[in-house]
Amino acid sequence: MSLFKKIFTKEKKESLDKGLEKSKASFLDKLSKAVAGKSKVDDEVLDELEEVLVRSDVGVNTTLKIIKRIEARVAKDKYVGTDELNKILREEIAGLLSEIDDVAQSSEEVATEKPYVIMVVGVNGVGKTTTIGKMAYQFKSEGNSVVLGAADTFRAAAIDQLGVWAERVNVPMVRQSMGSDPASVAFDTVEHGLSTEADVVIIDTAGRLHNKVNLMNELTKIKRVMQKVIPGAPHEVLLVLDGSTGQNAFEQAKQFTAATEVTALAVTKLDGTAKGGVVIGISDQLQVPVKYIGVGEGIDDLQIFDKEQFVDSFFK
Repeated sequence: MSLFKKIFTKEKKESLDKGLEKSKASFLDKLSKAVAGKSKVDDEVLDELEEVLVRSDVGVNTTLKIIKRIEARVAKDKYVGTDELNKILREEIAGLLSEIDDVAQSSEEVATEKPYVIMVVGVNGVGKTTTIGKMAYQFKSEGNSVVLGAADTFRAAAIDQLGVWAERVNVPMVRQSMGSDPASVAFDTVEHGLSTEADVVIIDTAGRLHNKVNLMNELTKIKRVMQKVIPGAPHEVLLVLDGSTGQNAFEQAKQFTAATEVTALAVTKLDGTAKGGVVIGISDQLQVPVKYIGVGEGIDDLQIFDKEQFVDSFFK
């Protein structure tokens, strides 16, 4: 059984449309103002579009890539009307996201051995623990057995919050007392997952954004002790980012990717912000695929990221 079913139902699409409403309305409003009174995509329109993309938290470097692609289209087609701009933007952004998928394709392996171990990283407040709970719910709903590990031992609230999710989803959770060695909790969790033949093990880690050296040492130690039980663990390092922070999410992502090998991203809280463009920019700049997006508070509102559906909702 694949751990990563990607079935996009009508309900999920409606949830995605609703979750991206603020981002879409803000972006399209800026875009319509930028091309008002213009009939042709020329240098002036492209300059305006560049500003719109940057202000929509797509990021400068990614914006320049998109503009370059559109310039090539305009040069090739000779005449492109502003009424076609929305369609061209959709196609070029989808193309950009497809290239990232291709880069990451080799790391997106369906688990052939059990348990499949996911280490989740991210600063406090981004929705990390909630994301873990919703992931556990998804995996269990698909028939997988799940074990959670509370390795964020620096905050009692983090352990308790994960415990609430474990009870809600009805999955076992391995925990120790506050202040315990996080690596020890991770070791016990993967050992428990192995002995109970669990399908998936999800490890929560500390959400303090300490200096890069300390962060690297801590995450390296957690990985090392897990590998004593399961060689190759963790199979995935998921970085959770708060989409509503826009460019601040970029900075957090840079620090974590410098400290450990992040293999996938989860971007949360997109329903409460107009900064949904950050999904495009972060994924492109880091060359790390977005795997999950959070588009609401419901337990089903953490969605497997579908680039085509995302772009369709963003420009709908």
